[in-house]
Amino acid sequence: MTLLAFGINHKTAPVAIREKVAFAPDQIHAHLREACAQHGMQEVVILSTCNRTELYCSTETASEHSLLNWMSATHTVPENELSRCHYCLEGDAAVQHLMRVASGLDSLVLGEPQILGQMKSAYAVAQDAGTIGPELGRLFRQTFSVAKKVRTDTAIGQNPVSVAFAAVSLAKKIFSDLSKNTALLIGAGETIDLVARHLVDAGVDNIIVANRTLARAEALAEQFGAKAILLSDIADELYRADIVIASTASPLPVLGKGTVERALRKRKHAPVFMVDIAVPRDIEAEVAELSDIYLYTVDDLKDIIEENVRARQDAALDAEEIIEAGSADFMRQLRSLDAVTTLRAFRQHSEHIRDQELEKAMKRLSNGDDPQKVLATLANMLTNKLMHTPTVTMREASAEGRNEVMTWVQELYQLDDTDLS
Repeated sequence: MTLLAFGINHKTAPVAIREKVAFAPDQIHAHLREACAQHGMQEVVILSTCNRTELYCSTETASEHSLLNWMSATHTVPENELSRCHYCLEGDAAVQHLMRVASGLDSLVLGEPQILGQMKSAYAVAQDAGTIGPELGRLFRQTFSVAKKVRTDTAIGQNPVSVAFAAVSLAKKIFSDLSKNTALLIGAGETIDLVARHLVDAGVDNIIVANRTLARAEALAEQFGAKAILLSDIADELYRADIVIASTASPLPVLGKGTVERALRKRKHAPVFMVDIAVPRDIEAEVAELSDIYLYTVDDLKDIIEENVRARQDAALDAEEIIEAGSADFMRQLRSLDAVTTLRAFRQHSEHIRDQELEKAMKRLSNGDDPQKVLATLANMLTNKLMHTPTVTMREASAEGRNEVMTWVQELYQLDDTDLS
């Protein structure tokens, strides 16, 4: 059986192609079964995310070309369009790739943790579809173990490398227990959506979403049990907020120094953490001059992110060593399983010869032949028959100059110089 990892990702293909070969979640079941039934894949898992579509399979007959052909036909995408941006890895290279993906080393954002959950889901779907066998089962269990070790033994995921995550991480440093704090989010775009998710994950229960359009604010607020207000209502609600994070497309600041001063008085100067992610800025620069205000801009976050990216890159080197060791261990297991198959066949062959000669000996004994002669003949015949094929093979190998065969036999039977003299 051969292990293959085939696919395209954000490094090899633009989104215009990636979206064409993405598998709809409700169709993966059928595609897995079809791949096994009609295309020579004994075992297969499909991983399909916004950044990659990959097949991991164990096969005797499928090849890079057949997988390319299947992907092209399944998604009705010209084969030459995919041939320019696909990759196909085999054996140890496929194992290492799978482990790197699961550990976040092949992700758009280095070390991001979501991919491991996506891979576990892909594995569960394949299990449900019945396309997981012993080989991929062992591989994925080893992969999950390696990815867990990367997470626990390195700092690959400890440092935030997105603006939204960096903003929330800073808030954690200022407030010991975020569950006691109220957050005001100004804007309702993608960045604020991510900020809201990170805040909820960090334990924040009270969130206010302010936006120019109330409907947009309500749509976002509804996801997190938050309160929606208009930008014009910020002055009335600001005093409640311990955390303020702003990201709008406004050409002018939406939060001024005077509004913040009035809110501080109403708060009795309890500290407020503010992050202005917008460019142009949403919060007047003068706000930073106020006591009890901790104001960070997108540039401040970029410095933090760049430092954290460097930290993750250092951690990635440690992670690569863990993956290399995990891959080598898996390949050793695989080779040992191959040996088990050969050993089983060798034992069956030897037992067949034994049974044949034993049957002859038993007949001779029942006919009254001398037991000592019967035993001697049995021993000689067993030795001759067990030695015949190896002897012929060694002579042929020696004549052909394949001296390594002799070395293997010496190692196999632990023959020393005394035995060879």
